[in-house]
Amino acid sequence: MRLALPTLPPRLLTFGRIAATAGFACAYLVGMAVLTAFAHVSADLPDASRLWEDNRPPSIQFMDRQGRDIAVRGAHALEPMPIANVPAHVRQAVLATEDRRFYAHSGIDPYGLARATVANLRAGRVVEGGSTLTQQLTKNVFLTPEQTLNRKAQEMIVAIWLERRFTKNELLRLYLSRVYFGGGAWGLEAATQTYFGRTPDDISLSEAALLAGLLKAPSALNPAHNPNDSAARMRTVLRAMDRQDLLGEGALDAALAAPVSVLMPRRSATPDGFIDWIWPEIERRVGVPNRDMVIQVSLDADLQRATQAALAAYLDPSRGADQGAAVLLGGRGDVLAMVGGADYSESQYNRAVQARRQPGSAFKPIVYLAALRAGLKPWTMSTDSPITVDGWTPRNFSKTFAGPIALEDALARSINTVAVKVSEQAGRHRVVATAAQLGLEDLKPYASLALGAQGVSVIDMTEAYLPFSTGGDAWAPYGLISIATADGTPLYHRDPPAPRRVLSAEEVRHMNRMLVGTVERGTGRRALIADREVAGKTGTTNGNRDAWFVGYAPDLTLGVWIGNDANAPMDRITGGTIPAQVFSDVMGAALSERPFASLPRTAKPDDLVRRDRLNSLLDRIELATAAGQ
Repeated sequence: MRLALPTLPPRLLTFGRIAATAGFACAYLVGMAVLTAFAHVSADLPDASRLWEDNRPPSIQFMDRQGRDIAVRGAHALEPMPIANVPAHVRQAVLATEDRRFYAHSGIDPYGLARATVANLRAGRVVEGGSTLTQQLTKNVFLTPEQTLNRKAQEMIVAIWLERRFTKNELLRLYLSRVYFGGGAWGLEAATQTYFGRTPDDISLSEAALLAGLLKAPSALNPAHNPNDSAARMRTVLRAMDRQDLLGEGALDAALAAPVSVLMPRRSATPDGFIDWIWPEIERRVGVPNRDMVIQVSLDADLQRATQAALAAYLDPSRGADQGAAVLLGGRGDVLAMVGGADYSESQYNRAVQARRQPGSAFKPIVYLAALRAGLKPWTMSTDSPITVDGWTPRNFSKTFAGPIALEDALARSINTVAVKVSEQAGRHRVVATAAQLGLEDLKPYASLALGAQGVSVIDMTEAYLPFSTGGDAWAPYGLISIATADGTPLYHRDPPAPRRVLSAEEVRHMNRMLVGTVERGTGRRALIADREVAGKTGTTNGNRDAWFVGYAPDLTLGVWIGNDANAPMDRITGGTIPAQVFSDVMGAALSERPFASLPRTAKPDDLVRRDRLNSLLDRIELATAAGQ
């Protein structure tokens, strides 16, 4: 007996065929969409073989003008420790906070993603990430940190591939060798040396937890600069390890009670402030460094150390003088030394180039140069007496008046009233134009400019004095000489510009006469250097808030500023004290290897010399007569 299969109505049969066809079409379209998306995401996936390449940041080696190594920027490569040699508590601390299911997932952790999503929704912001350690490794080695769906998809694809290609321990070893721990430390080995001065196999549970805690925000949680937050994060990691049953009986309490000592950054002889200053030019010349390079700079390593040592020796926080800055220029504008503060490890603010402080009487040589251009001479007579300009009455530091006095003596003694009178006589606009010609731009023609009442930087003030030391030529300060790859391929070499003549020979001789006198018999006597000719000028602002000495020898110019960041008064610190002493030490070191050279000076006219001798004789006769009476 044969059973007859039921026949479907023609309409239902047609509908079934249509449904099947539609389903197949939908599946085809979805599949094609998935394949297209995968192809799009995979189109620019990186070569995974790069995982084994050294992926540290480029190492930038800096050499001074004589080819001596002075600094390294970037990473120092350290051979990653075999994972079997990394103590269990170090590995557990990292995994407890970064990827607790590392050994269970296949590159992507759905549970971790769900947990992070819930936590972020509850907080209303991103408080927890769902990336696995493998995804973090992928991002650090291959991809950019941009937050886009395309990059996230690429991260997942590569993470899954890595999990199939490498063992878990290989991935963990690679991660620990590449992750950033702050403080310039890339990799676990560098981090333990940076913060504890030891290797990974010699750190405690508490220290391991502190390092693992840094991974969340390496710079913000740096224990050397933010000990409270890094300690709080360390405790969070320890408690997470305890909740995951990674600690033995009593281990949590012992670890929480254990003291953790972190090495503080040492005051270094490395010229970090100078490197910060030239870094923008490096990027202008060759872009952001993406390979190892060797950069030669204008610094002299010995003079840089001498400048740092002099500032450290003379700064006096007990008197309010807790900061200082100095710039030493060679005869072509080459920066031979630059110090931007007392301690770069505490403050990266470069007071030599970024700060603008009033130079006080250190500005007066520019006023007197303008006066020379108006026809005055160093021996021209003026009168130290009260003066009022636009309702302003300047006063002398001594609070006395000397009466008739030659300009060179008024400058040597830093008499304010005469400087203002000279400025008014020469014309304020001539003073401003003279300053601009020397590199001090954007100054206003206020009467108080004669006393240096407008802010300038140390490097600009030093540049302004440079033509006095070079015989009249002006040069812009520079620090970068050449850039080459590590294998010697040249990328940039400085082409020296032509000199710019700004002073006549007579102006140079006049200024040398006046400024040598300031050091030999005026306010700058502490700047004297035995058996050498130097010149310069002191500067002290109201309330002793700023103290300066800017001076020079042939083809060497040095500017020194002493003060504090709060712009608070110092206790009896003037330009003739600490700044002049720093100048003497640094310039003495710079001149010690150079042959003697003199500063050409004008001679006083014979008739004026005879007049001075006669006046001196008459004064002695008058004194003798008075004594006889």
